Amino acid sequence: MELQQMRYIVAVAETNSFTRAAERCLVVQSALSHQIARLERELGARLFDRTSRRVRLTPAGAAFLPAARQCLDAAERAAAEVAAAVGEVRGRLAVGLIPTVAAVDIPRALRDFRQRYPNVRISLRVGASDELVEQVREGAIEVAFLGLPTTAHPQGVNAHELARDRLVAVVAPDHLLAGEPTVSLRRLSSEAFVDLPAGTAGRVQSDHAFAAAGLSRDVAFEVTTADFMARLVEQSLGVAMLPSAYVPQLIGVTTIEVSDAPARVEYVVWSRGSLTPAATAFLAILDIPAVLDTD
Repeated sequence: MELQQMRYIVAVAETNSFTRAAERCLVVQSALSHQIARLERELGARLFDRTSRRVRLTPAGAAFLPAARQCLDAAERAAAEVAAAVGEVRGRLAVGLIPTVAAVDIPRALRDFRQRYPNVRISLRVGASDELVEQVREGAIEVAFLGLPTTAHPQGVNAHELARDRLVAVVAPDHLLAGEPTVSLRRLSSEAFVDLPAGTAGRVQSDHAFAAAGLSRDVAFEVTTADFMARLVEQSLGVAMLPSAYVPQLIGVTTIEVSDAPARVEYVVWSRGSLTPAATAFLAILDIPAVLDTD
C-alpha cells in the first residue's frame, strides 16, 4: 500500500470524480484509475461505486478514508519534522478564527509568516468559537482565535488571553438612538435584535447580560456572520451588539456605548499535544510561546 494510492483515494472521495481527482493530483486519469484498482485488489474490496454519472464511496471506502487521511497527515508531518531539524519550516498550517477577531491583525500576521516561511501551505477556517475549539482538540486545525464571555474558558486546549473588550450597540444611522452617547440594556430590550444563532459564544454573552438584568428581548433575525448582521442593521431591520474593537471595520451603521454592556475575552488556542513546526513558528510570530498547559 503506497502513499500515492492513498492520495488518489482521498482526491476521488473529495471531488467525487476520477477526472477531477486526476487533475488535482497532476496525473493522467488512466494512471490514477489503475492505482486505485490495484489497491482495491490488494484490499479485496471495492472502495468506490462507479456509474456514468457519479462516483461515491462504498461502505468499505468510507471505512478506509479516515485512516488514509491520517496516514497522509502523518507522512506530511514527518517530512515537516525532518525539514525543521535542518532549519526549514514547511508543511501546512490550518488556522481557525471567529469573524469578529480584533485583538490580532490576522492578515498582517499571515503576511509576516508567509514572508518568513514561504514553503508552508496555509488554510483558514471561519467559524464559531465552540466549533473551533473542538476542531483544535480533534487536530483538524492547529491554531484558532476565539471570543468568549468572561464566564467561559476554552476547555481541553492550551489558551492564551489576547484582550478583553466590551460590546456596543450597533444601529442604523437614522435610528432614534443614533444620537445618544450611551444607552442601557433596559432601553435596548424594547428593540428588535439581529444576533448570532442561539447557543453560540457570541450570542451567549448578550443573552446572559439581558437575563442577569431581568430583561427579555426579541431576536428577530439570526445570522451567522457579523458583517451580514451589520447589513441588516443598516436596513433598519433591528439593532445588534458587537465588540467595540471590531465595529470600526463596519460601514453604514452607528455605534453607541452601552452603560451596562457585557464583556468578552479573545483567546488564541492550540492543541495540548505536540505542535507542528509551522504552528510553533506561527505562534512565535505572535510572540506567544507554545508552552503546554499542564492543568
